[in-house]
Amino acid sequence: MRSQRQQHWIAFSTLFMKETRRFLRIWPQTLLPPAITMTLYFVIFGNLIGSRIGQMSGFDYMEYIAPGIIMMAVINNSYTNVASSLYSAKFQSHIEELLIAPIPNYLILAGYVSGGVARGLLVGLIVTIVSLFFTTIPIQNLLITISMIVLSAVMFALGGFINAIYAKSFDEIAIIPTFILTPLTYLGGIFYSIDLLPNFWQQASLFNPILYMVNAFRYGMLGVSDIPISIAFAIILFCITALTWFALSLLSKGTGIRH
Repeated sequence: MRSQRQQHWIAFSTLFMKETRRFLRIWPQTLLPPAITMTLYFVIFGNLIGSRIGQMSGFDYMEYIAPGIIMMAVINNSYTNVASSLYSAKFQSHIEELLIAPIPNYLILAGYVSGGVARGLLVGLIVTIVSLFFTTIPIQNLLITISMIVLSAVMFALGGFINAIYAKSFDEIAIIPTFILTPLTYLGGIFYSIDLLPNFWQQASLFNPILYMVNAFRYGMLGVSDIPISIAFAIILFCITALTWFALSLLSKGTGIRH
C-alpha cells in the first residue's frame, strides 16, 4: 500500500505532466507565436530603433533590451498557460474531479503553477536562442539569472491561477493581460532605464513589480540594474507569498469553482 507521500507525489506529477503535455501538444499555438513576436521586437526595437539610440547604461541597445524581452516572454506565457488551463477545466466541468479527489489544495495549486512555469521557462529558452542571432548575452551571475526567471514565472503563474478562478467567461481571461499586464510590462524598464524618466515617473515606476524582475534579471546577465538587487528579490518573494496564500484561500472557499 502506497504511503500518503507517494500518493501525493503521483497526484502532483500527474497534474504537472497533464499541464505540460497540454501546451506541448499544441506547440504551434503556444511556443511558436512567442518566438515570432519576440523576433519582431528584436528587429524593430533592436535593429531599426536601437541603431539610432546607441548605447544605454554602457551597453549596445540590442544587448540592453534582450534580458527584458526574454523576461516579457516568460511572464506572458506563465500567466496565460495557467489562466487558460484552469478556466478550461472550469468551463468543461472537470475541475470537480480534482476537488473531490483526496488531494490537498496546495498540490492542485502546485500542479497548475508548475505547468505554467514549465511553459514560461521553455518559451524563455526559445527566445534566448532567438536573441543570440541578434546580439551576445553575457551571463555575469548565473544564480541570480536563473533564480529571478524562475521566481518571476512562479509569480505570474499564480496570478493566472487567481484570474482563472474569478473569470466567468473567456473574455474575462483576456482583461487582465490586456489592460493590466501589458501596460505594466511595457512600463517595466524593458526598453529603457528609468534613470531617463522625470523624477515623478521614476517614483511611480517603483510600484511596478515587473520593474524589479526585469532589472534583477538584467543584473544577472549584464551586471547593471536601476534597482538594488536585494530589494528586488524581497519584493518578488513577498508577492509570491501573498499570492500563494490568496490562491489557497480561494481554493479552500471554493470561490468561482463550487456552485
